[in-house]
Amino acid sequence: MDPNELLMTAARAVGVYALVLVIVRALGKRTVGNFSAFDLLVALMLGEIVDEMVYGDVRFIQGTVAMVTIGTITCADSWLAYFDRGMEAVLEGKPTIVVKNGEFHRAGMRQERMNERDVLGALRRQGVRDMREVEYAILEHDGRVSVVQFDWAQPVVKADVDAKMSRARQNALKGLDQPPIEKQTDSSQALNVDPRELE
Repeated sequence: MDPNELLMTAARAVGVYALVLVIVRALGKRTVGNFSAFDLLVALMLGEIVDEMVYGDVRFIQGTVAMVTIGTITCADSWLAYFDRGMEAVLEGKPTIVVKNGEFHRAGMRQERMNERDVLGALRRQGVRDMREVEYAILEHDGRVSVVQFDWAQPVVKADVDAKMSRARQNALKGLDQPPIEKQTDSSQALNVDPRELE
């Protein structure tokens, strides 16, 4: 097997990977369902390569080079996303707010091409019966909607009614009612959005 042909196979794999990633990202988060864009992309590409190898359309060594190349790119993307939040936003996307303070957030819905029925269906799947209880509903990068309810709409927990549980909560939280910024799941830092969007 000509080494130049193997290099061309690796180069084609990189090119196809980049092309499919751009297309999947352009189609939006809802297209990939419960997969991240990377999961879907890798599954599609590896499936196609295996198909070609099984039917003998490509040589085994070529298929192996393509699969190893895709695996290497996927690992590199994961490390880039892990170390650099900016690269994570580029490669995997940012969460998008679709409900804010009990109202539809039209800009986020338009960005993700979600209509009111889509948003209401997502809220129902999270057990929300009244949208007015929702401080934020966020379309995550894997296509799922997560919900942050207002404090007054939060369900009662044992620590609210039991003295022993209340003391255990105080010990665990070290007396702080508000979590530090790095522990907040609904902060602009955690959501990777402009803080003005959350005002």
